[in-house]
Amino acid sequence: MFLGTHTPRLDEKGRLILPAKFRDELAEGLVITKGQERCLYIWPVAEFSRMAEAVRTAPVTSKGPRDFMRVLYAGASDEVPDKQGRVTIPAQLRAYAGLDRECVVIGANARVEVWESGAWDTYLAAQEQAFADLSEEVFPGLM
Repeated sequence: MFLGTHTPRLDEKGRLILPAKFRDELAEGLVITKGQERCLYIWPVAEFSRMAEAVRTAPVTSKGPRDFMRVLYAGASDEVPDKQGRVTIPAQLRAYAGLDRECVVIGANARVEVWESGAWDTYLAAQEQAFADLSEEVFPGLM
């Protein structure tokens, strides 16, 4: 499980230094994809495969799942971190997420998310009150 908020920087080659506490789980390889709200998702290979298997059952005759799969897979990149825990984020994914230098890396349970710092600040400011106000119907019986 990935937890926490980290603030690494991209280097001049578009490489991200993965937070130390995430490296072991991602060391064998990962998949970087476009995420919602213009962030990037980083999945351990096994988790991406599990998610892809679930998506595979969606009917390709339905426009929503078909569009989702196209965008998800067309923008996906499989990578292996180097010995320093760096992973290259392809240029088209950096452009999608607006990543230049400053970024925020968050743990999001089974995946990691990478956000442009300003976008994360804006998102979090808008969501924190909504989070505080959530009622039990979001996840019945959880809390």
